[in-house]
Amino acid sequence: MTGRLINRPVLYIDLLHDFFSVTVMYKKYTLLLLLLLNVAFAHAEDPWALNTNKEGIKVYTRHVANSKVKAIKVECYLDATASQLISVLLDINGSVDWVYHTKSVSLIKKVSPSELYYYSEVSVPWPVHNRDFIAHIKVTQDPTTKIVTVDAPCIADMIPEKDGIVRIQESVGKWIIYPQENGQVKVEYTLHVDAGGSVPAWLLNMFITQGPTESFKKLKVQLQKPAYKNVKLGYIVN
Repeated sequence: MTGRLINRPVLYIDLLHDFFSVTVMYKKYTLLLLLLLNVAFAHAEDPWALNTNKEGIKVYTRHVANSKVKAIKVECYLDATASQLISVLLDINGSVDWVYHTKSVSLIKKVSPSELYYYSEVSVPWPVHNRDFIAHIKVTQDPTTKIVTVDAPCIADMIPEKDGIVRIQESVGKWIIYPQENGQVKVEYTLHVDAGGSVPAWLLNMFITQGPTESFKKLKVQLQKPAYKNVKLGYIVN
């Protein structure tokens, strides 16, 4: 009888210890779950919404968290091989002929035949200051699917900023090129830019709605120029 009375406090202490251990563990897992949910919601993105569809060029937009500028996505088919399109994209000097509102471009550094850095100034209507950016282009191809990816993020501080021009600090662009059996390519281009400084809503809207369509219309023409017609690149399988 005495032994049982002595063991009861020990039993109660063990039960209390187990209870508090489970409670603490439950709180930890609950906190972890809440953190994971917060991360998931923070990275959740709005669906793409079709903005324009002209001449086979579909332009989509969607809101980006903590940004006043919408992201864009362009989808279209081009009468060209992957090598032809890559040749146009890597021909930096030729971009003034087709990239919307490009005022000037210059090559900064060529790392390899499939990778380079370049500078570009974008002409913007008065009274807003022109913008400029430094882009890092890198081309890769999946050896199995033959899908080509062209990553083109901006590198803000590679060269000094210029007076009277606002440097674009954040920009993420990507081309995904799907070779087709009929000699065409299907293109999916995405871009999100933080234009920097104060930009009127009408101007942002112009670049978002008009810019992609005008650029891709001119890109179709650019691809038909003799300089790109029969191009073959050693690192690209068409």
